[in-house]
Amino acid sequence: MERWAERHGVDAARRLAEAEDLADAVAAEITPDNTVDTYGKSWRVWTRFCAAAGLPQLEATRGSLVAFVTWMLREGQQKGKGYAPSSASTHLAAVVVGLRQRGVKVSGDDQAEARAALEGLAVKLLQAGERRGRGQAVGGDIDGLRAIARACPDTLTGARDKALTLTGFHYTSRSQDPAGLLTGDVTLHPRGLVVAVLTGKTKHSVRNAKIRYADDPGICPVRAYTAYRTRLVAEHGERWADPSTPAFVGIDRWGHVTGGMVPDSVTRAIKRISTRAGVPIAWTGHSLRIGLASVARRAGRDSIAIADQGGWARHSRSMFGYMQREDGWDDNAAAGLT
Repeated sequence: MERWAERHGVDAARRLAEAEDLADAVAAEITPDNTVDTYGKSWRVWTRFCAAAGLPQLEATRGSLVAFVTWMLREGQQKGKGYAPSSASTHLAAVVVGLRQRGVKVSGDDQAEARAALEGLAVKLLQAGERRGRGQAVGGDIDGLRAIARACPDTLTGARDKALTLTGFHYTSRSQDPAGLLTGDVTLHPRGLVVAVLTGKTKHSVRNAKIRYADDPGICPVRAYTAYRTRLVAEHGERWADPSTPAFVGIDRWGHVTGGMVPDSVTRAIKRISTRAGVPIAWTGHSLRIGLASVARRAGRDSIAIADQGGWARHSRSMFGYMQREDGWDDNAAAGLT
């Protein structure tokens, strides 16, 4: 502020300082809660490393950042085990952000060297036959959807579970997507449902995912959603028909509505629902998103149509990664060439 005062006068310097405060407030308001949570977790990992290594928290050098990623891979978790390389990469990026927010200068070259060290050590782990992390979640499939639909009890919770799973599969939901939907975001159309979904991890937009009536009424997402919403309003009042209320509600064991679902409760619900249905490998909050991409790919759907339905860029590497193959025999690029 003193520098601004020297150049522009005290009043202008005060206004510039107020503008800086406003910019900080806007940045805090638009940063997603899960991003803030990640930054907080990663900073706690950094403080544990600094305490273990006897290094100052508010200093970032080439050596300290390389030592940090090495420590994370070898013993960084609280139980003394090493992190998966993907988790270590996330923590490194978040810690650099945290250091800069605290006024610490972090050289791009130093950060790049730490990341190169991380990638090299990750290769060493693979060469040693050590694979860490959960890997990609299992993808949902049509047989699983049928089993889930049959296993849902004739209660409001059962109707909610069925609608949550069937609609989520058809618009390729992440766990945060149904948690963020309002009643007004889901509209009935003569051919099905239109779901207005917030898309993008950093630059957000809204996509209108279209869900058609299914040929099989037992696993029709449109019928399941309308039945759930009709039952919710009938049992708990007209206020739940208001467009500003959550589309998917939390329900306790006694059948009381507790408010809107949050991403963690969606993830837990999908796991519980799939386990109840006897799905061989329990689904996670990402299984519906992976499942639509995989099933549509096997059914011969165009990759552009899949990308548009799921909100991916049309040549997204992550989308193609989700297009899991059943095995390497039926879906084999070399099959039938000779």
